Amino acid sequence: MAERTGTMQVDIKLVRQLAELLNETGLTEIEVEDDDRKIRVARTLQAASVAVAAPAPVAAAAPAAVPVAPTAPADHPGALKSPMVGTVYLAASPEAAPFVSVGDTVKEGDTVVIIEAMKVMNPITATKGGKVTQVLVANGQPVEYDQPLVVIE
Repeated sequence: MAERTGTMQVDIKLVRQLAELLNETGLTEIEVEDDDRKIRVARTLQAASVAVAAPAPVAAAAPAAVPVAPTAPADHPGALKSPMVGTVYLAASPEAAPFVSVGDTVKEGDTVVIIEAMKVMNPITATKGGKVTQVLVANGQPVEYDQPLVVIE
């Protein structure tokens, strides 16, 4: 029997397949187990807010300007997306200041967040310089592959 080094060997391809299965099926969690290893992939769903508008008075029916629909963060050209599945951290430690906040200016290569995957901390850097207009994730939140993290304009 081979000696174990104490580290678990994770099948990245399987983890990605499970994450894709979550997206395809709408499930929030999936777990597989074989022999002595168990892999669990989970995601949190964001509650959608519903706004209820009162009906407009008939007498005040004036032609209104058609508002331009805002670009969804995932479709925004300045969206920095997650290159992996993991847990996102907005600062280097719990007591440290966040790497970026809305309104900050970043340069290409600046660390924006850290994603922990398989106990490895991976710095995620800005792919372009600009102003941070949105931070789309919360500290300690699980993130999916290709999920938008921040918007840099």
